[in-house]
Amino acid sequence: MKEIRYKVIGVIHSPFTSPRGMPIQPAGARGVKGTVHLKEEYAPGLKDLEGFSHIILLYHFHLSRGSPLQLKPYMDDALRGVFATRAPTRPNPIGLSVVRLLKIEGKVLHVEDVDIVDGTPLLDIKPYVPEFDRREEVKRGWLSGRAERVEDARAD
Repeated sequence: MKEIRYKVIGVIHSPFTSPRGMPIQPAGARGVKGTVHLKEEYAPGLKDLEGFSHIILLYHFHLSRGSPLQLKPYMDDALRGVFATRAPTRPNPIGLSVVRLLKIEGKVLHVEDVDIVDGTPLLDIKPYVPEFDRREEVKRGWLSGRAERVEDARAD
């Protein structure tokens, strides 16, 4: 199989200069504001995005090192398979966050509920559509009874 290459389309800015101590999910970053700066050539792609309250940011975990297939996640002490976690150390270090879109000024998106390290390379933006993305009947796997604590969880 050929190597897959992605283009960085912008940079995400936040108050977090390091992963240490930052929220591990957007639910723990309520109210944290940031910006997304698109490269000029991608600005036309923002047309009609302002009508959405939330967007999905896909980004590269640029500070991630290594990709163990089993690890101890932040909210547990047991060894878990990487694909059963949202840990940043992955075979393909791609992150996903649903953030609130506050406004767009030119090629700059102002967002809230940001759980992303400052300077993170942006790969893509998609609108969040509840009818497409939300599921009513879900199982939480090993996170049952733990997911409720995400608002207070911080990276170590």
